[in-house]
Amino acid sequence: MTSLVFMGTPAFSVPILRMLFEEGYNILAVVTQPDRPVGRKKVLTPTPVKEEALRLGLRVIQPEKLKGSKELEEIIALEADIIVTAAFGQLLPVELLESPIHGCLNVHASLLPAYRGGAPIHQAVIDGQTKTGVTIMYMAQKLDAGDIITQKSIPIEHEDTTGILFDKLSIVGRDLLKESLPLILDNKHERIVQDESQVTFARNISREQERIDWSKSATEIYNQVRGLHPWPVAYTTLHDQNVKIWWGQKGNGTSTQPVGSVVEVTTDRIVVQTGFDETFEIIELQPSGKKRMSAEEFLRGTGSKLQIGDQFL
Repeated sequence: MTSLVFMGTPAFSVPILRMLFEEGYNILAVVTQPDRPVGRKKVLTPTPVKEEALRLGLRVIQPEKLKGSKELEEIIALEADIIVTAAFGQLLPVELLESPIHGCLNVHASLLPAYRGGAPIHQAVIDGQTKTGVTIMYMAQKLDAGDIITQKSIPIEHEDTTGILFDKLSIVGRDLLKESLPLILDNKHERIVQDESQVTFARNISREQERIDWSKSATEIYNQVRGLHPWPVAYTTLHDQNVKIWWGQKGNGTSTQPVGSVVEVTTDRIVVQTGFDETFEIIELQPSGKKRMSAEEFLRGTGSKLQIGDQFL
C-alpha cells in the first residue's frame, strides 16, 4: 500500500484529501497551517483541512514554519512514498522535496507556467481570463517551477467569482489527481519542462490590489470585484469611510462625469462613473462597521443622503 503525506490548508484542499482517503492510500499524516484567530472576536479556528483530517481520524501536524523545525524532522522520519500538496501555503525545504521515493506532487490551480504563486484563481479572474485549470506537477525549489505531469482546463464564465472557481477547480484537481496518481506511482507518466518564456505570476493579493481605481474601465472593475469575491473583497471610500463592494455590473449607459462620481441612484443600485466614459452599477456593498447589504437596503438606511455628484475614491 502506497504511503503518503498530504499537505494542504483551505477548503480547496479538502476534496483532494477526502479522495486520497477513500481511495485507500495510507495517509501517514496531514500537514496544515496552525490554527488562526478568526473574526472580530479572534476565535482560534482550525483550517478546513485540519477539520477534515480529524474527522477522518488522521494524524495532524501544524508547523508555523517548516524550514529547520522539529515538525520537518518528524515528517521526513515518516518515510512516505510520496508527498501530495494542494494549497499548503509554505515552500517545502529541499530536504523534504528529496525525501520521498516518488517525489513531491502539487495540485496547482492554474495552467502553468501561467500564474505561478499563491493567488492564481484570484488573478485569472481579475485579469479577465476566459479559461483556467489545474496542473499536477512535481515540486521544485523554485516556486511552482517543477515539471508538469498533466493539466485540465475549464472555462471561466462571465459571472464566475473566485469563490465559485475555487469550488470548481477543487473538484477538477481531485479528479485529475485520482486519474494521475496510479500512473505516477507506476512511472507511466509524462514530465514536461515548463517554458520559462511563458511564465506569469500571481502573488498573494495585496491591500493595494483590493482598492478600486475608478479610472479603469467598467469591465476591469467588474473583473476586480468578482476576482476578490468572496475574499478579500474589493473596496473603495465614500465620505472618508471604507466601503466594500461585494457585487456590481457594468452599466448600460455612458457618462462623462468625473471618475468615481455618483451619476445616478435608482431604488436598487448606485451608478458610478468609471474611465472610458463608462459606468458601473453597485448592487451589493458593505459600509464600514456595517453588515453586507444590497444597494436598496443601503439607500433606505445608511446611504439615504447619497446624492448625484458624491464621489467614491
